[in-house]
Amino acid sequence: MTKKESLTEQTASEETIYIAGGCLWGVQEFLKYIPGVLETQAGRANGITKSTKTPYDGFAECVKTVFDPKVISVEDLIHHLIEIIDPYSINQQGNDVGEKYRTGIYSDNQSHLLQAKKCIQKVEEKLNHKNKSIKKIVLEVLPLTNFIPSDEEHQDRLTLHPNDHSYCHIPLEVLHKYKKIATNS
Repeated sequence: MTKKESLTEQTASEETIYIAGGCLWGVQEFLKYIPGVLETQAGRANGITKSTKTPYDGFAECVKTVFDPKVISVEDLIHHLIEIIDPYSINQQGNDVGEKYRTGIYSDNQSHLLQAKKCIQKVEEKLNHKNKSIKKIVLEVLPLTNFIPSDEEHQDRLTLHPNDHSYCHIPLEVLHKYKKIATNS
């Protein structure tokens, strides 16, 4: 089975969620080493067209994330996402500005969306209590309406071209936090 086939054919111990956290290069590089994440694919969620060759159509850059729910939960994935984003920033992560860089969780599994909303609410309450503030986490949580894989040049970009990290909003020590764990075991 090819990697592409396995991203569409799932076993009972695999689930898929789509995670947006700004520029997809760094998000994919970060997520793919987290224990329980089985596969990642850079792409676009919830745009209108089915092509990467069209003008901006409302999509969010995201990473299709196939995971083993026996190893990692939706809540865990959200906690990991919050490690690499500013959860209060609207349409911007680092130097990347625009609607396509918004943060979000997308799924065609209603249970994922409910879990995500509950988790985000708990994290928001905890952070507000800790920081004695009243801030709203702005991760959107929506049903997946459309996913288009990015062109091949964007797949595993920072693995293939590590010098491109200079474009990434995620600090290098955070970006490869789980890679170090994966390679040491």
